[in-house]
Amino acid sequence: MSAHATTQKTDVKSVWGGGTSPFGISYGKMMMWFFLMSDAFTFSGLLTAYGFMRHKYHDIWPVAGDVFTHFPFYTGHIQLLYVAFMTFVLIASSVTMVLAVEAGHRMNKKGVILWMFLTIVGGSIFLGSQAWEWYHFIEGTDHGAVRTFIKDGAWVTEVFKGANLRVNEYGHPLFADFFFFITGFHGFHVFSGVVINIIIFIGVIKGTFHQRGHYEMVEKSGLYWHFVDLVWVFVFTFFYLL
Repeated sequence: MSAHATTQKTDVKSVWGGGTSPFGISYGKMMMWFFLMSDAFTFSGLLTAYGFMRHKYHDIWPVAGDVFTHFPFYTGHIQLLYVAFMTFVLIASSVTMVLAVEAGHRMNKKGVILWMFLTIVGGSIFLGSQAWEWYHFIEGTDHGAVRTFIKDGAWVTEVFKGANLRVNEYGHPLFADFFFFITGFHGFHVFSGVVINIIIFIGVIKGTFHQRGHYEMVEKSGLYWHFVDLVWVFVFTFFYLL
């Protein structure tokens, strides 16, 4: 047997003989990547369905810039400014998460505490902003909209405000259905990420990860947080801008 063949046989045995981490990453990070891939398919399906329905009812589909015009402490209307602020806060929290992971690589406990705290604050601000946006979307405008329908054999005219799962002042009811489901599903992910970050943040303060000699849990949480931020970029683009 040649030396080359002997080397190949040894390499194959070392890879498939167990005890070797694929791609040089840990089991935990590998499983996180698997989860994120499956979650990406879910969001892709939701946004694809939204695109189909928007194309089907394009003539009566609301324009997001005409719907989301509220801004705190301002009585006028500014198109998508508050949504842009929410997006900026979430992207900034992704930057602070990168800095937390980088500080963990240097075993800088104080740095991890600082940047994770700012990440949690950013995520909390985003959640509060989303709740505020939902409130105004459900509450509607001052003038409302008029709906005419048949009830008990007679035509009835009704003025309604805001949006819910049955009616939508701004246009087709499916717009509200997709808004609540897609942004709500993403908001649940942000909420979960904030909770996870708080749990890990407490562990960092207690010195749990410093005693282990690595901050891999911060890195795994960072992968999830970056995914949540990336998904919002797609939601913001497809739902609000296009």
